[in-house]
Amino acid sequence: MKAVTYQRYGSPDVLEFREVDLPVAEDDGVLVRVRAASVNPLDFHFMRGTPYLVRTQTGLKTPKSEVLGADLAGTVEAIGSDVTRFKPGDEVFAEGSGSFAEYACVKEDRLALKPKGLSFVEAAAVPVAGLTALQGLRDKGRIRDGHKVLINGASGGVGTFAVQIARSLGGEVTGVCSTPNVDLVASLGAHDVIDYTRVDYTTMPRRYDLVLDMIGSRGLASNRRIMKQSGTYVMVGADMGDWIGPITSVLKVMIASVFGSQTMRPLLAKAKSEDLNTLGALIEDGEVAPVIDSVFPLEEAQDAIRYVETGRARGKVVLTV
Repeated sequence: MKAVTYQRYGSPDVLEFREVDLPVAEDDGVLVRVRAASVNPLDFHFMRGTPYLVRTQTGLKTPKSEVLGADLAGTVEAIGSDVTRFKPGDEVFAEGSGSFAEYACVKEDRLALKPKGLSFVEAAAVPVAGLTALQGLRDKGRIRDGHKVLINGASGGVGTFAVQIARSLGGEVTGVCSTPNVDLVASLGAHDVIDYTRVDYTTMPRRYDLVLDMIGSRGLASNRRIMKQSGTYVMVGADMGDWIGPITSVLKVMIASVFGSQTMRPLLAKAKSEDLNTLGALIEDGEVAPVIDSVFPLEEAQDAIRYVETGRARGKVVLTV
């Protein structure tokens, strides 16, 4: 099969589009014929091997797994002996690994049926970003009907889902983004939009029940100033650095949570079928829709990753297979 591979760490120039062996599903796994896969920051961090701490998982000197990619949508090709919920021909979407390829294997508990009416391109945009938004708001943020919610980074992959999910869960949403994206964020259902190039949201007099922060640029003390005394701060994005990455930021959030009445929480989203099904239901009910910035063919993965690395993508960038 054809796949986007890398055998050394570096810039997108290390990526190669070439033939590799077809993967084989384990007993609890599903072999999916990939129709589309979306690009996430995780991909270029794995590609570059930065922060260096990730290499303890991906390989110290060279990558252990040569195929990039986490999000995918496609059709079930074959199932393992223990799989009971899927069958060949099912249209599915998932968060797995090695999705920048014609075929990928996914654990059954990371897979869900593709939402009705959604294209493969749209479905591939959902898993990582959608799960992060859902779990950040619902599980870590404990959003409730009527909560005032601020989403910093509202026009990005996670942010575009977070605005819609927060609105669907009864939140009064304020989105923070740059000037070109103000209209987009408003169209997603934000009650108010702050252009960070003109206003520092942490200096405004408003107070929020929940701050979901995909950027991590303003600091914990500044974010605390705009939170209610019973408010919750959820850190999704942080300064990655070259060495230990977000660990310093996570530790700061955990230490901050000890002091005061406000709740401070870091987030590491988990791939779960039940949450993919929740996202699918929101999509089928018309509450949530993926925002697609651009689509590239799989063989142009270098260009797609270069674009995502700029941080200017509105919503998701998707590769078609």
